[in-house]
Amino acid sequence: QLQLVESGGGLVQPGGSLRLSCVVSGSTLDYYAIGWFRQAPGKEREGVSCISSSGGRTTYADSVKGRFTISRDNAENTVYLQMNGLKPEDTAVYSCAAARGRGVSLRPGYYDYWGQGTQVTVSS
Repeated sequence: QLQLVESGGGLVQPGGSLRLSCVVSGSTLDYYAIGWFRQAPGKEREGVSCISSSGGRTTYADSVKGRFTISRDNAENTVYLQMNGLKPEDTAVYSCAAARGRGVSLRPGYYDYWGQGTQVTVSS
């Protein structure tokens, strides 16, 4: 059973940066595409970014393009989300998810395994 654990969330001022980590256990990360999602109170879950199993393909939501960068270290079984230029509207619980295979998607339904999430709050 694949398990995902997120970390790195916190409180940051507008314009600040955070790096989220998603550590995967229970299987090698090599076989899985990973997506980052976020959900703010009262809103639907939103796909933020995703990366293919090889790392060769990445996708970003328009709202974060140019500010967020996804990367992966398969040797460390970890996927990262570097978030720069944070805005108050980025405030949400951020979760990572895994899907076995070579595709990528920002659709939550594409993913089979989910972490519990980490809170990101952007406020002055």
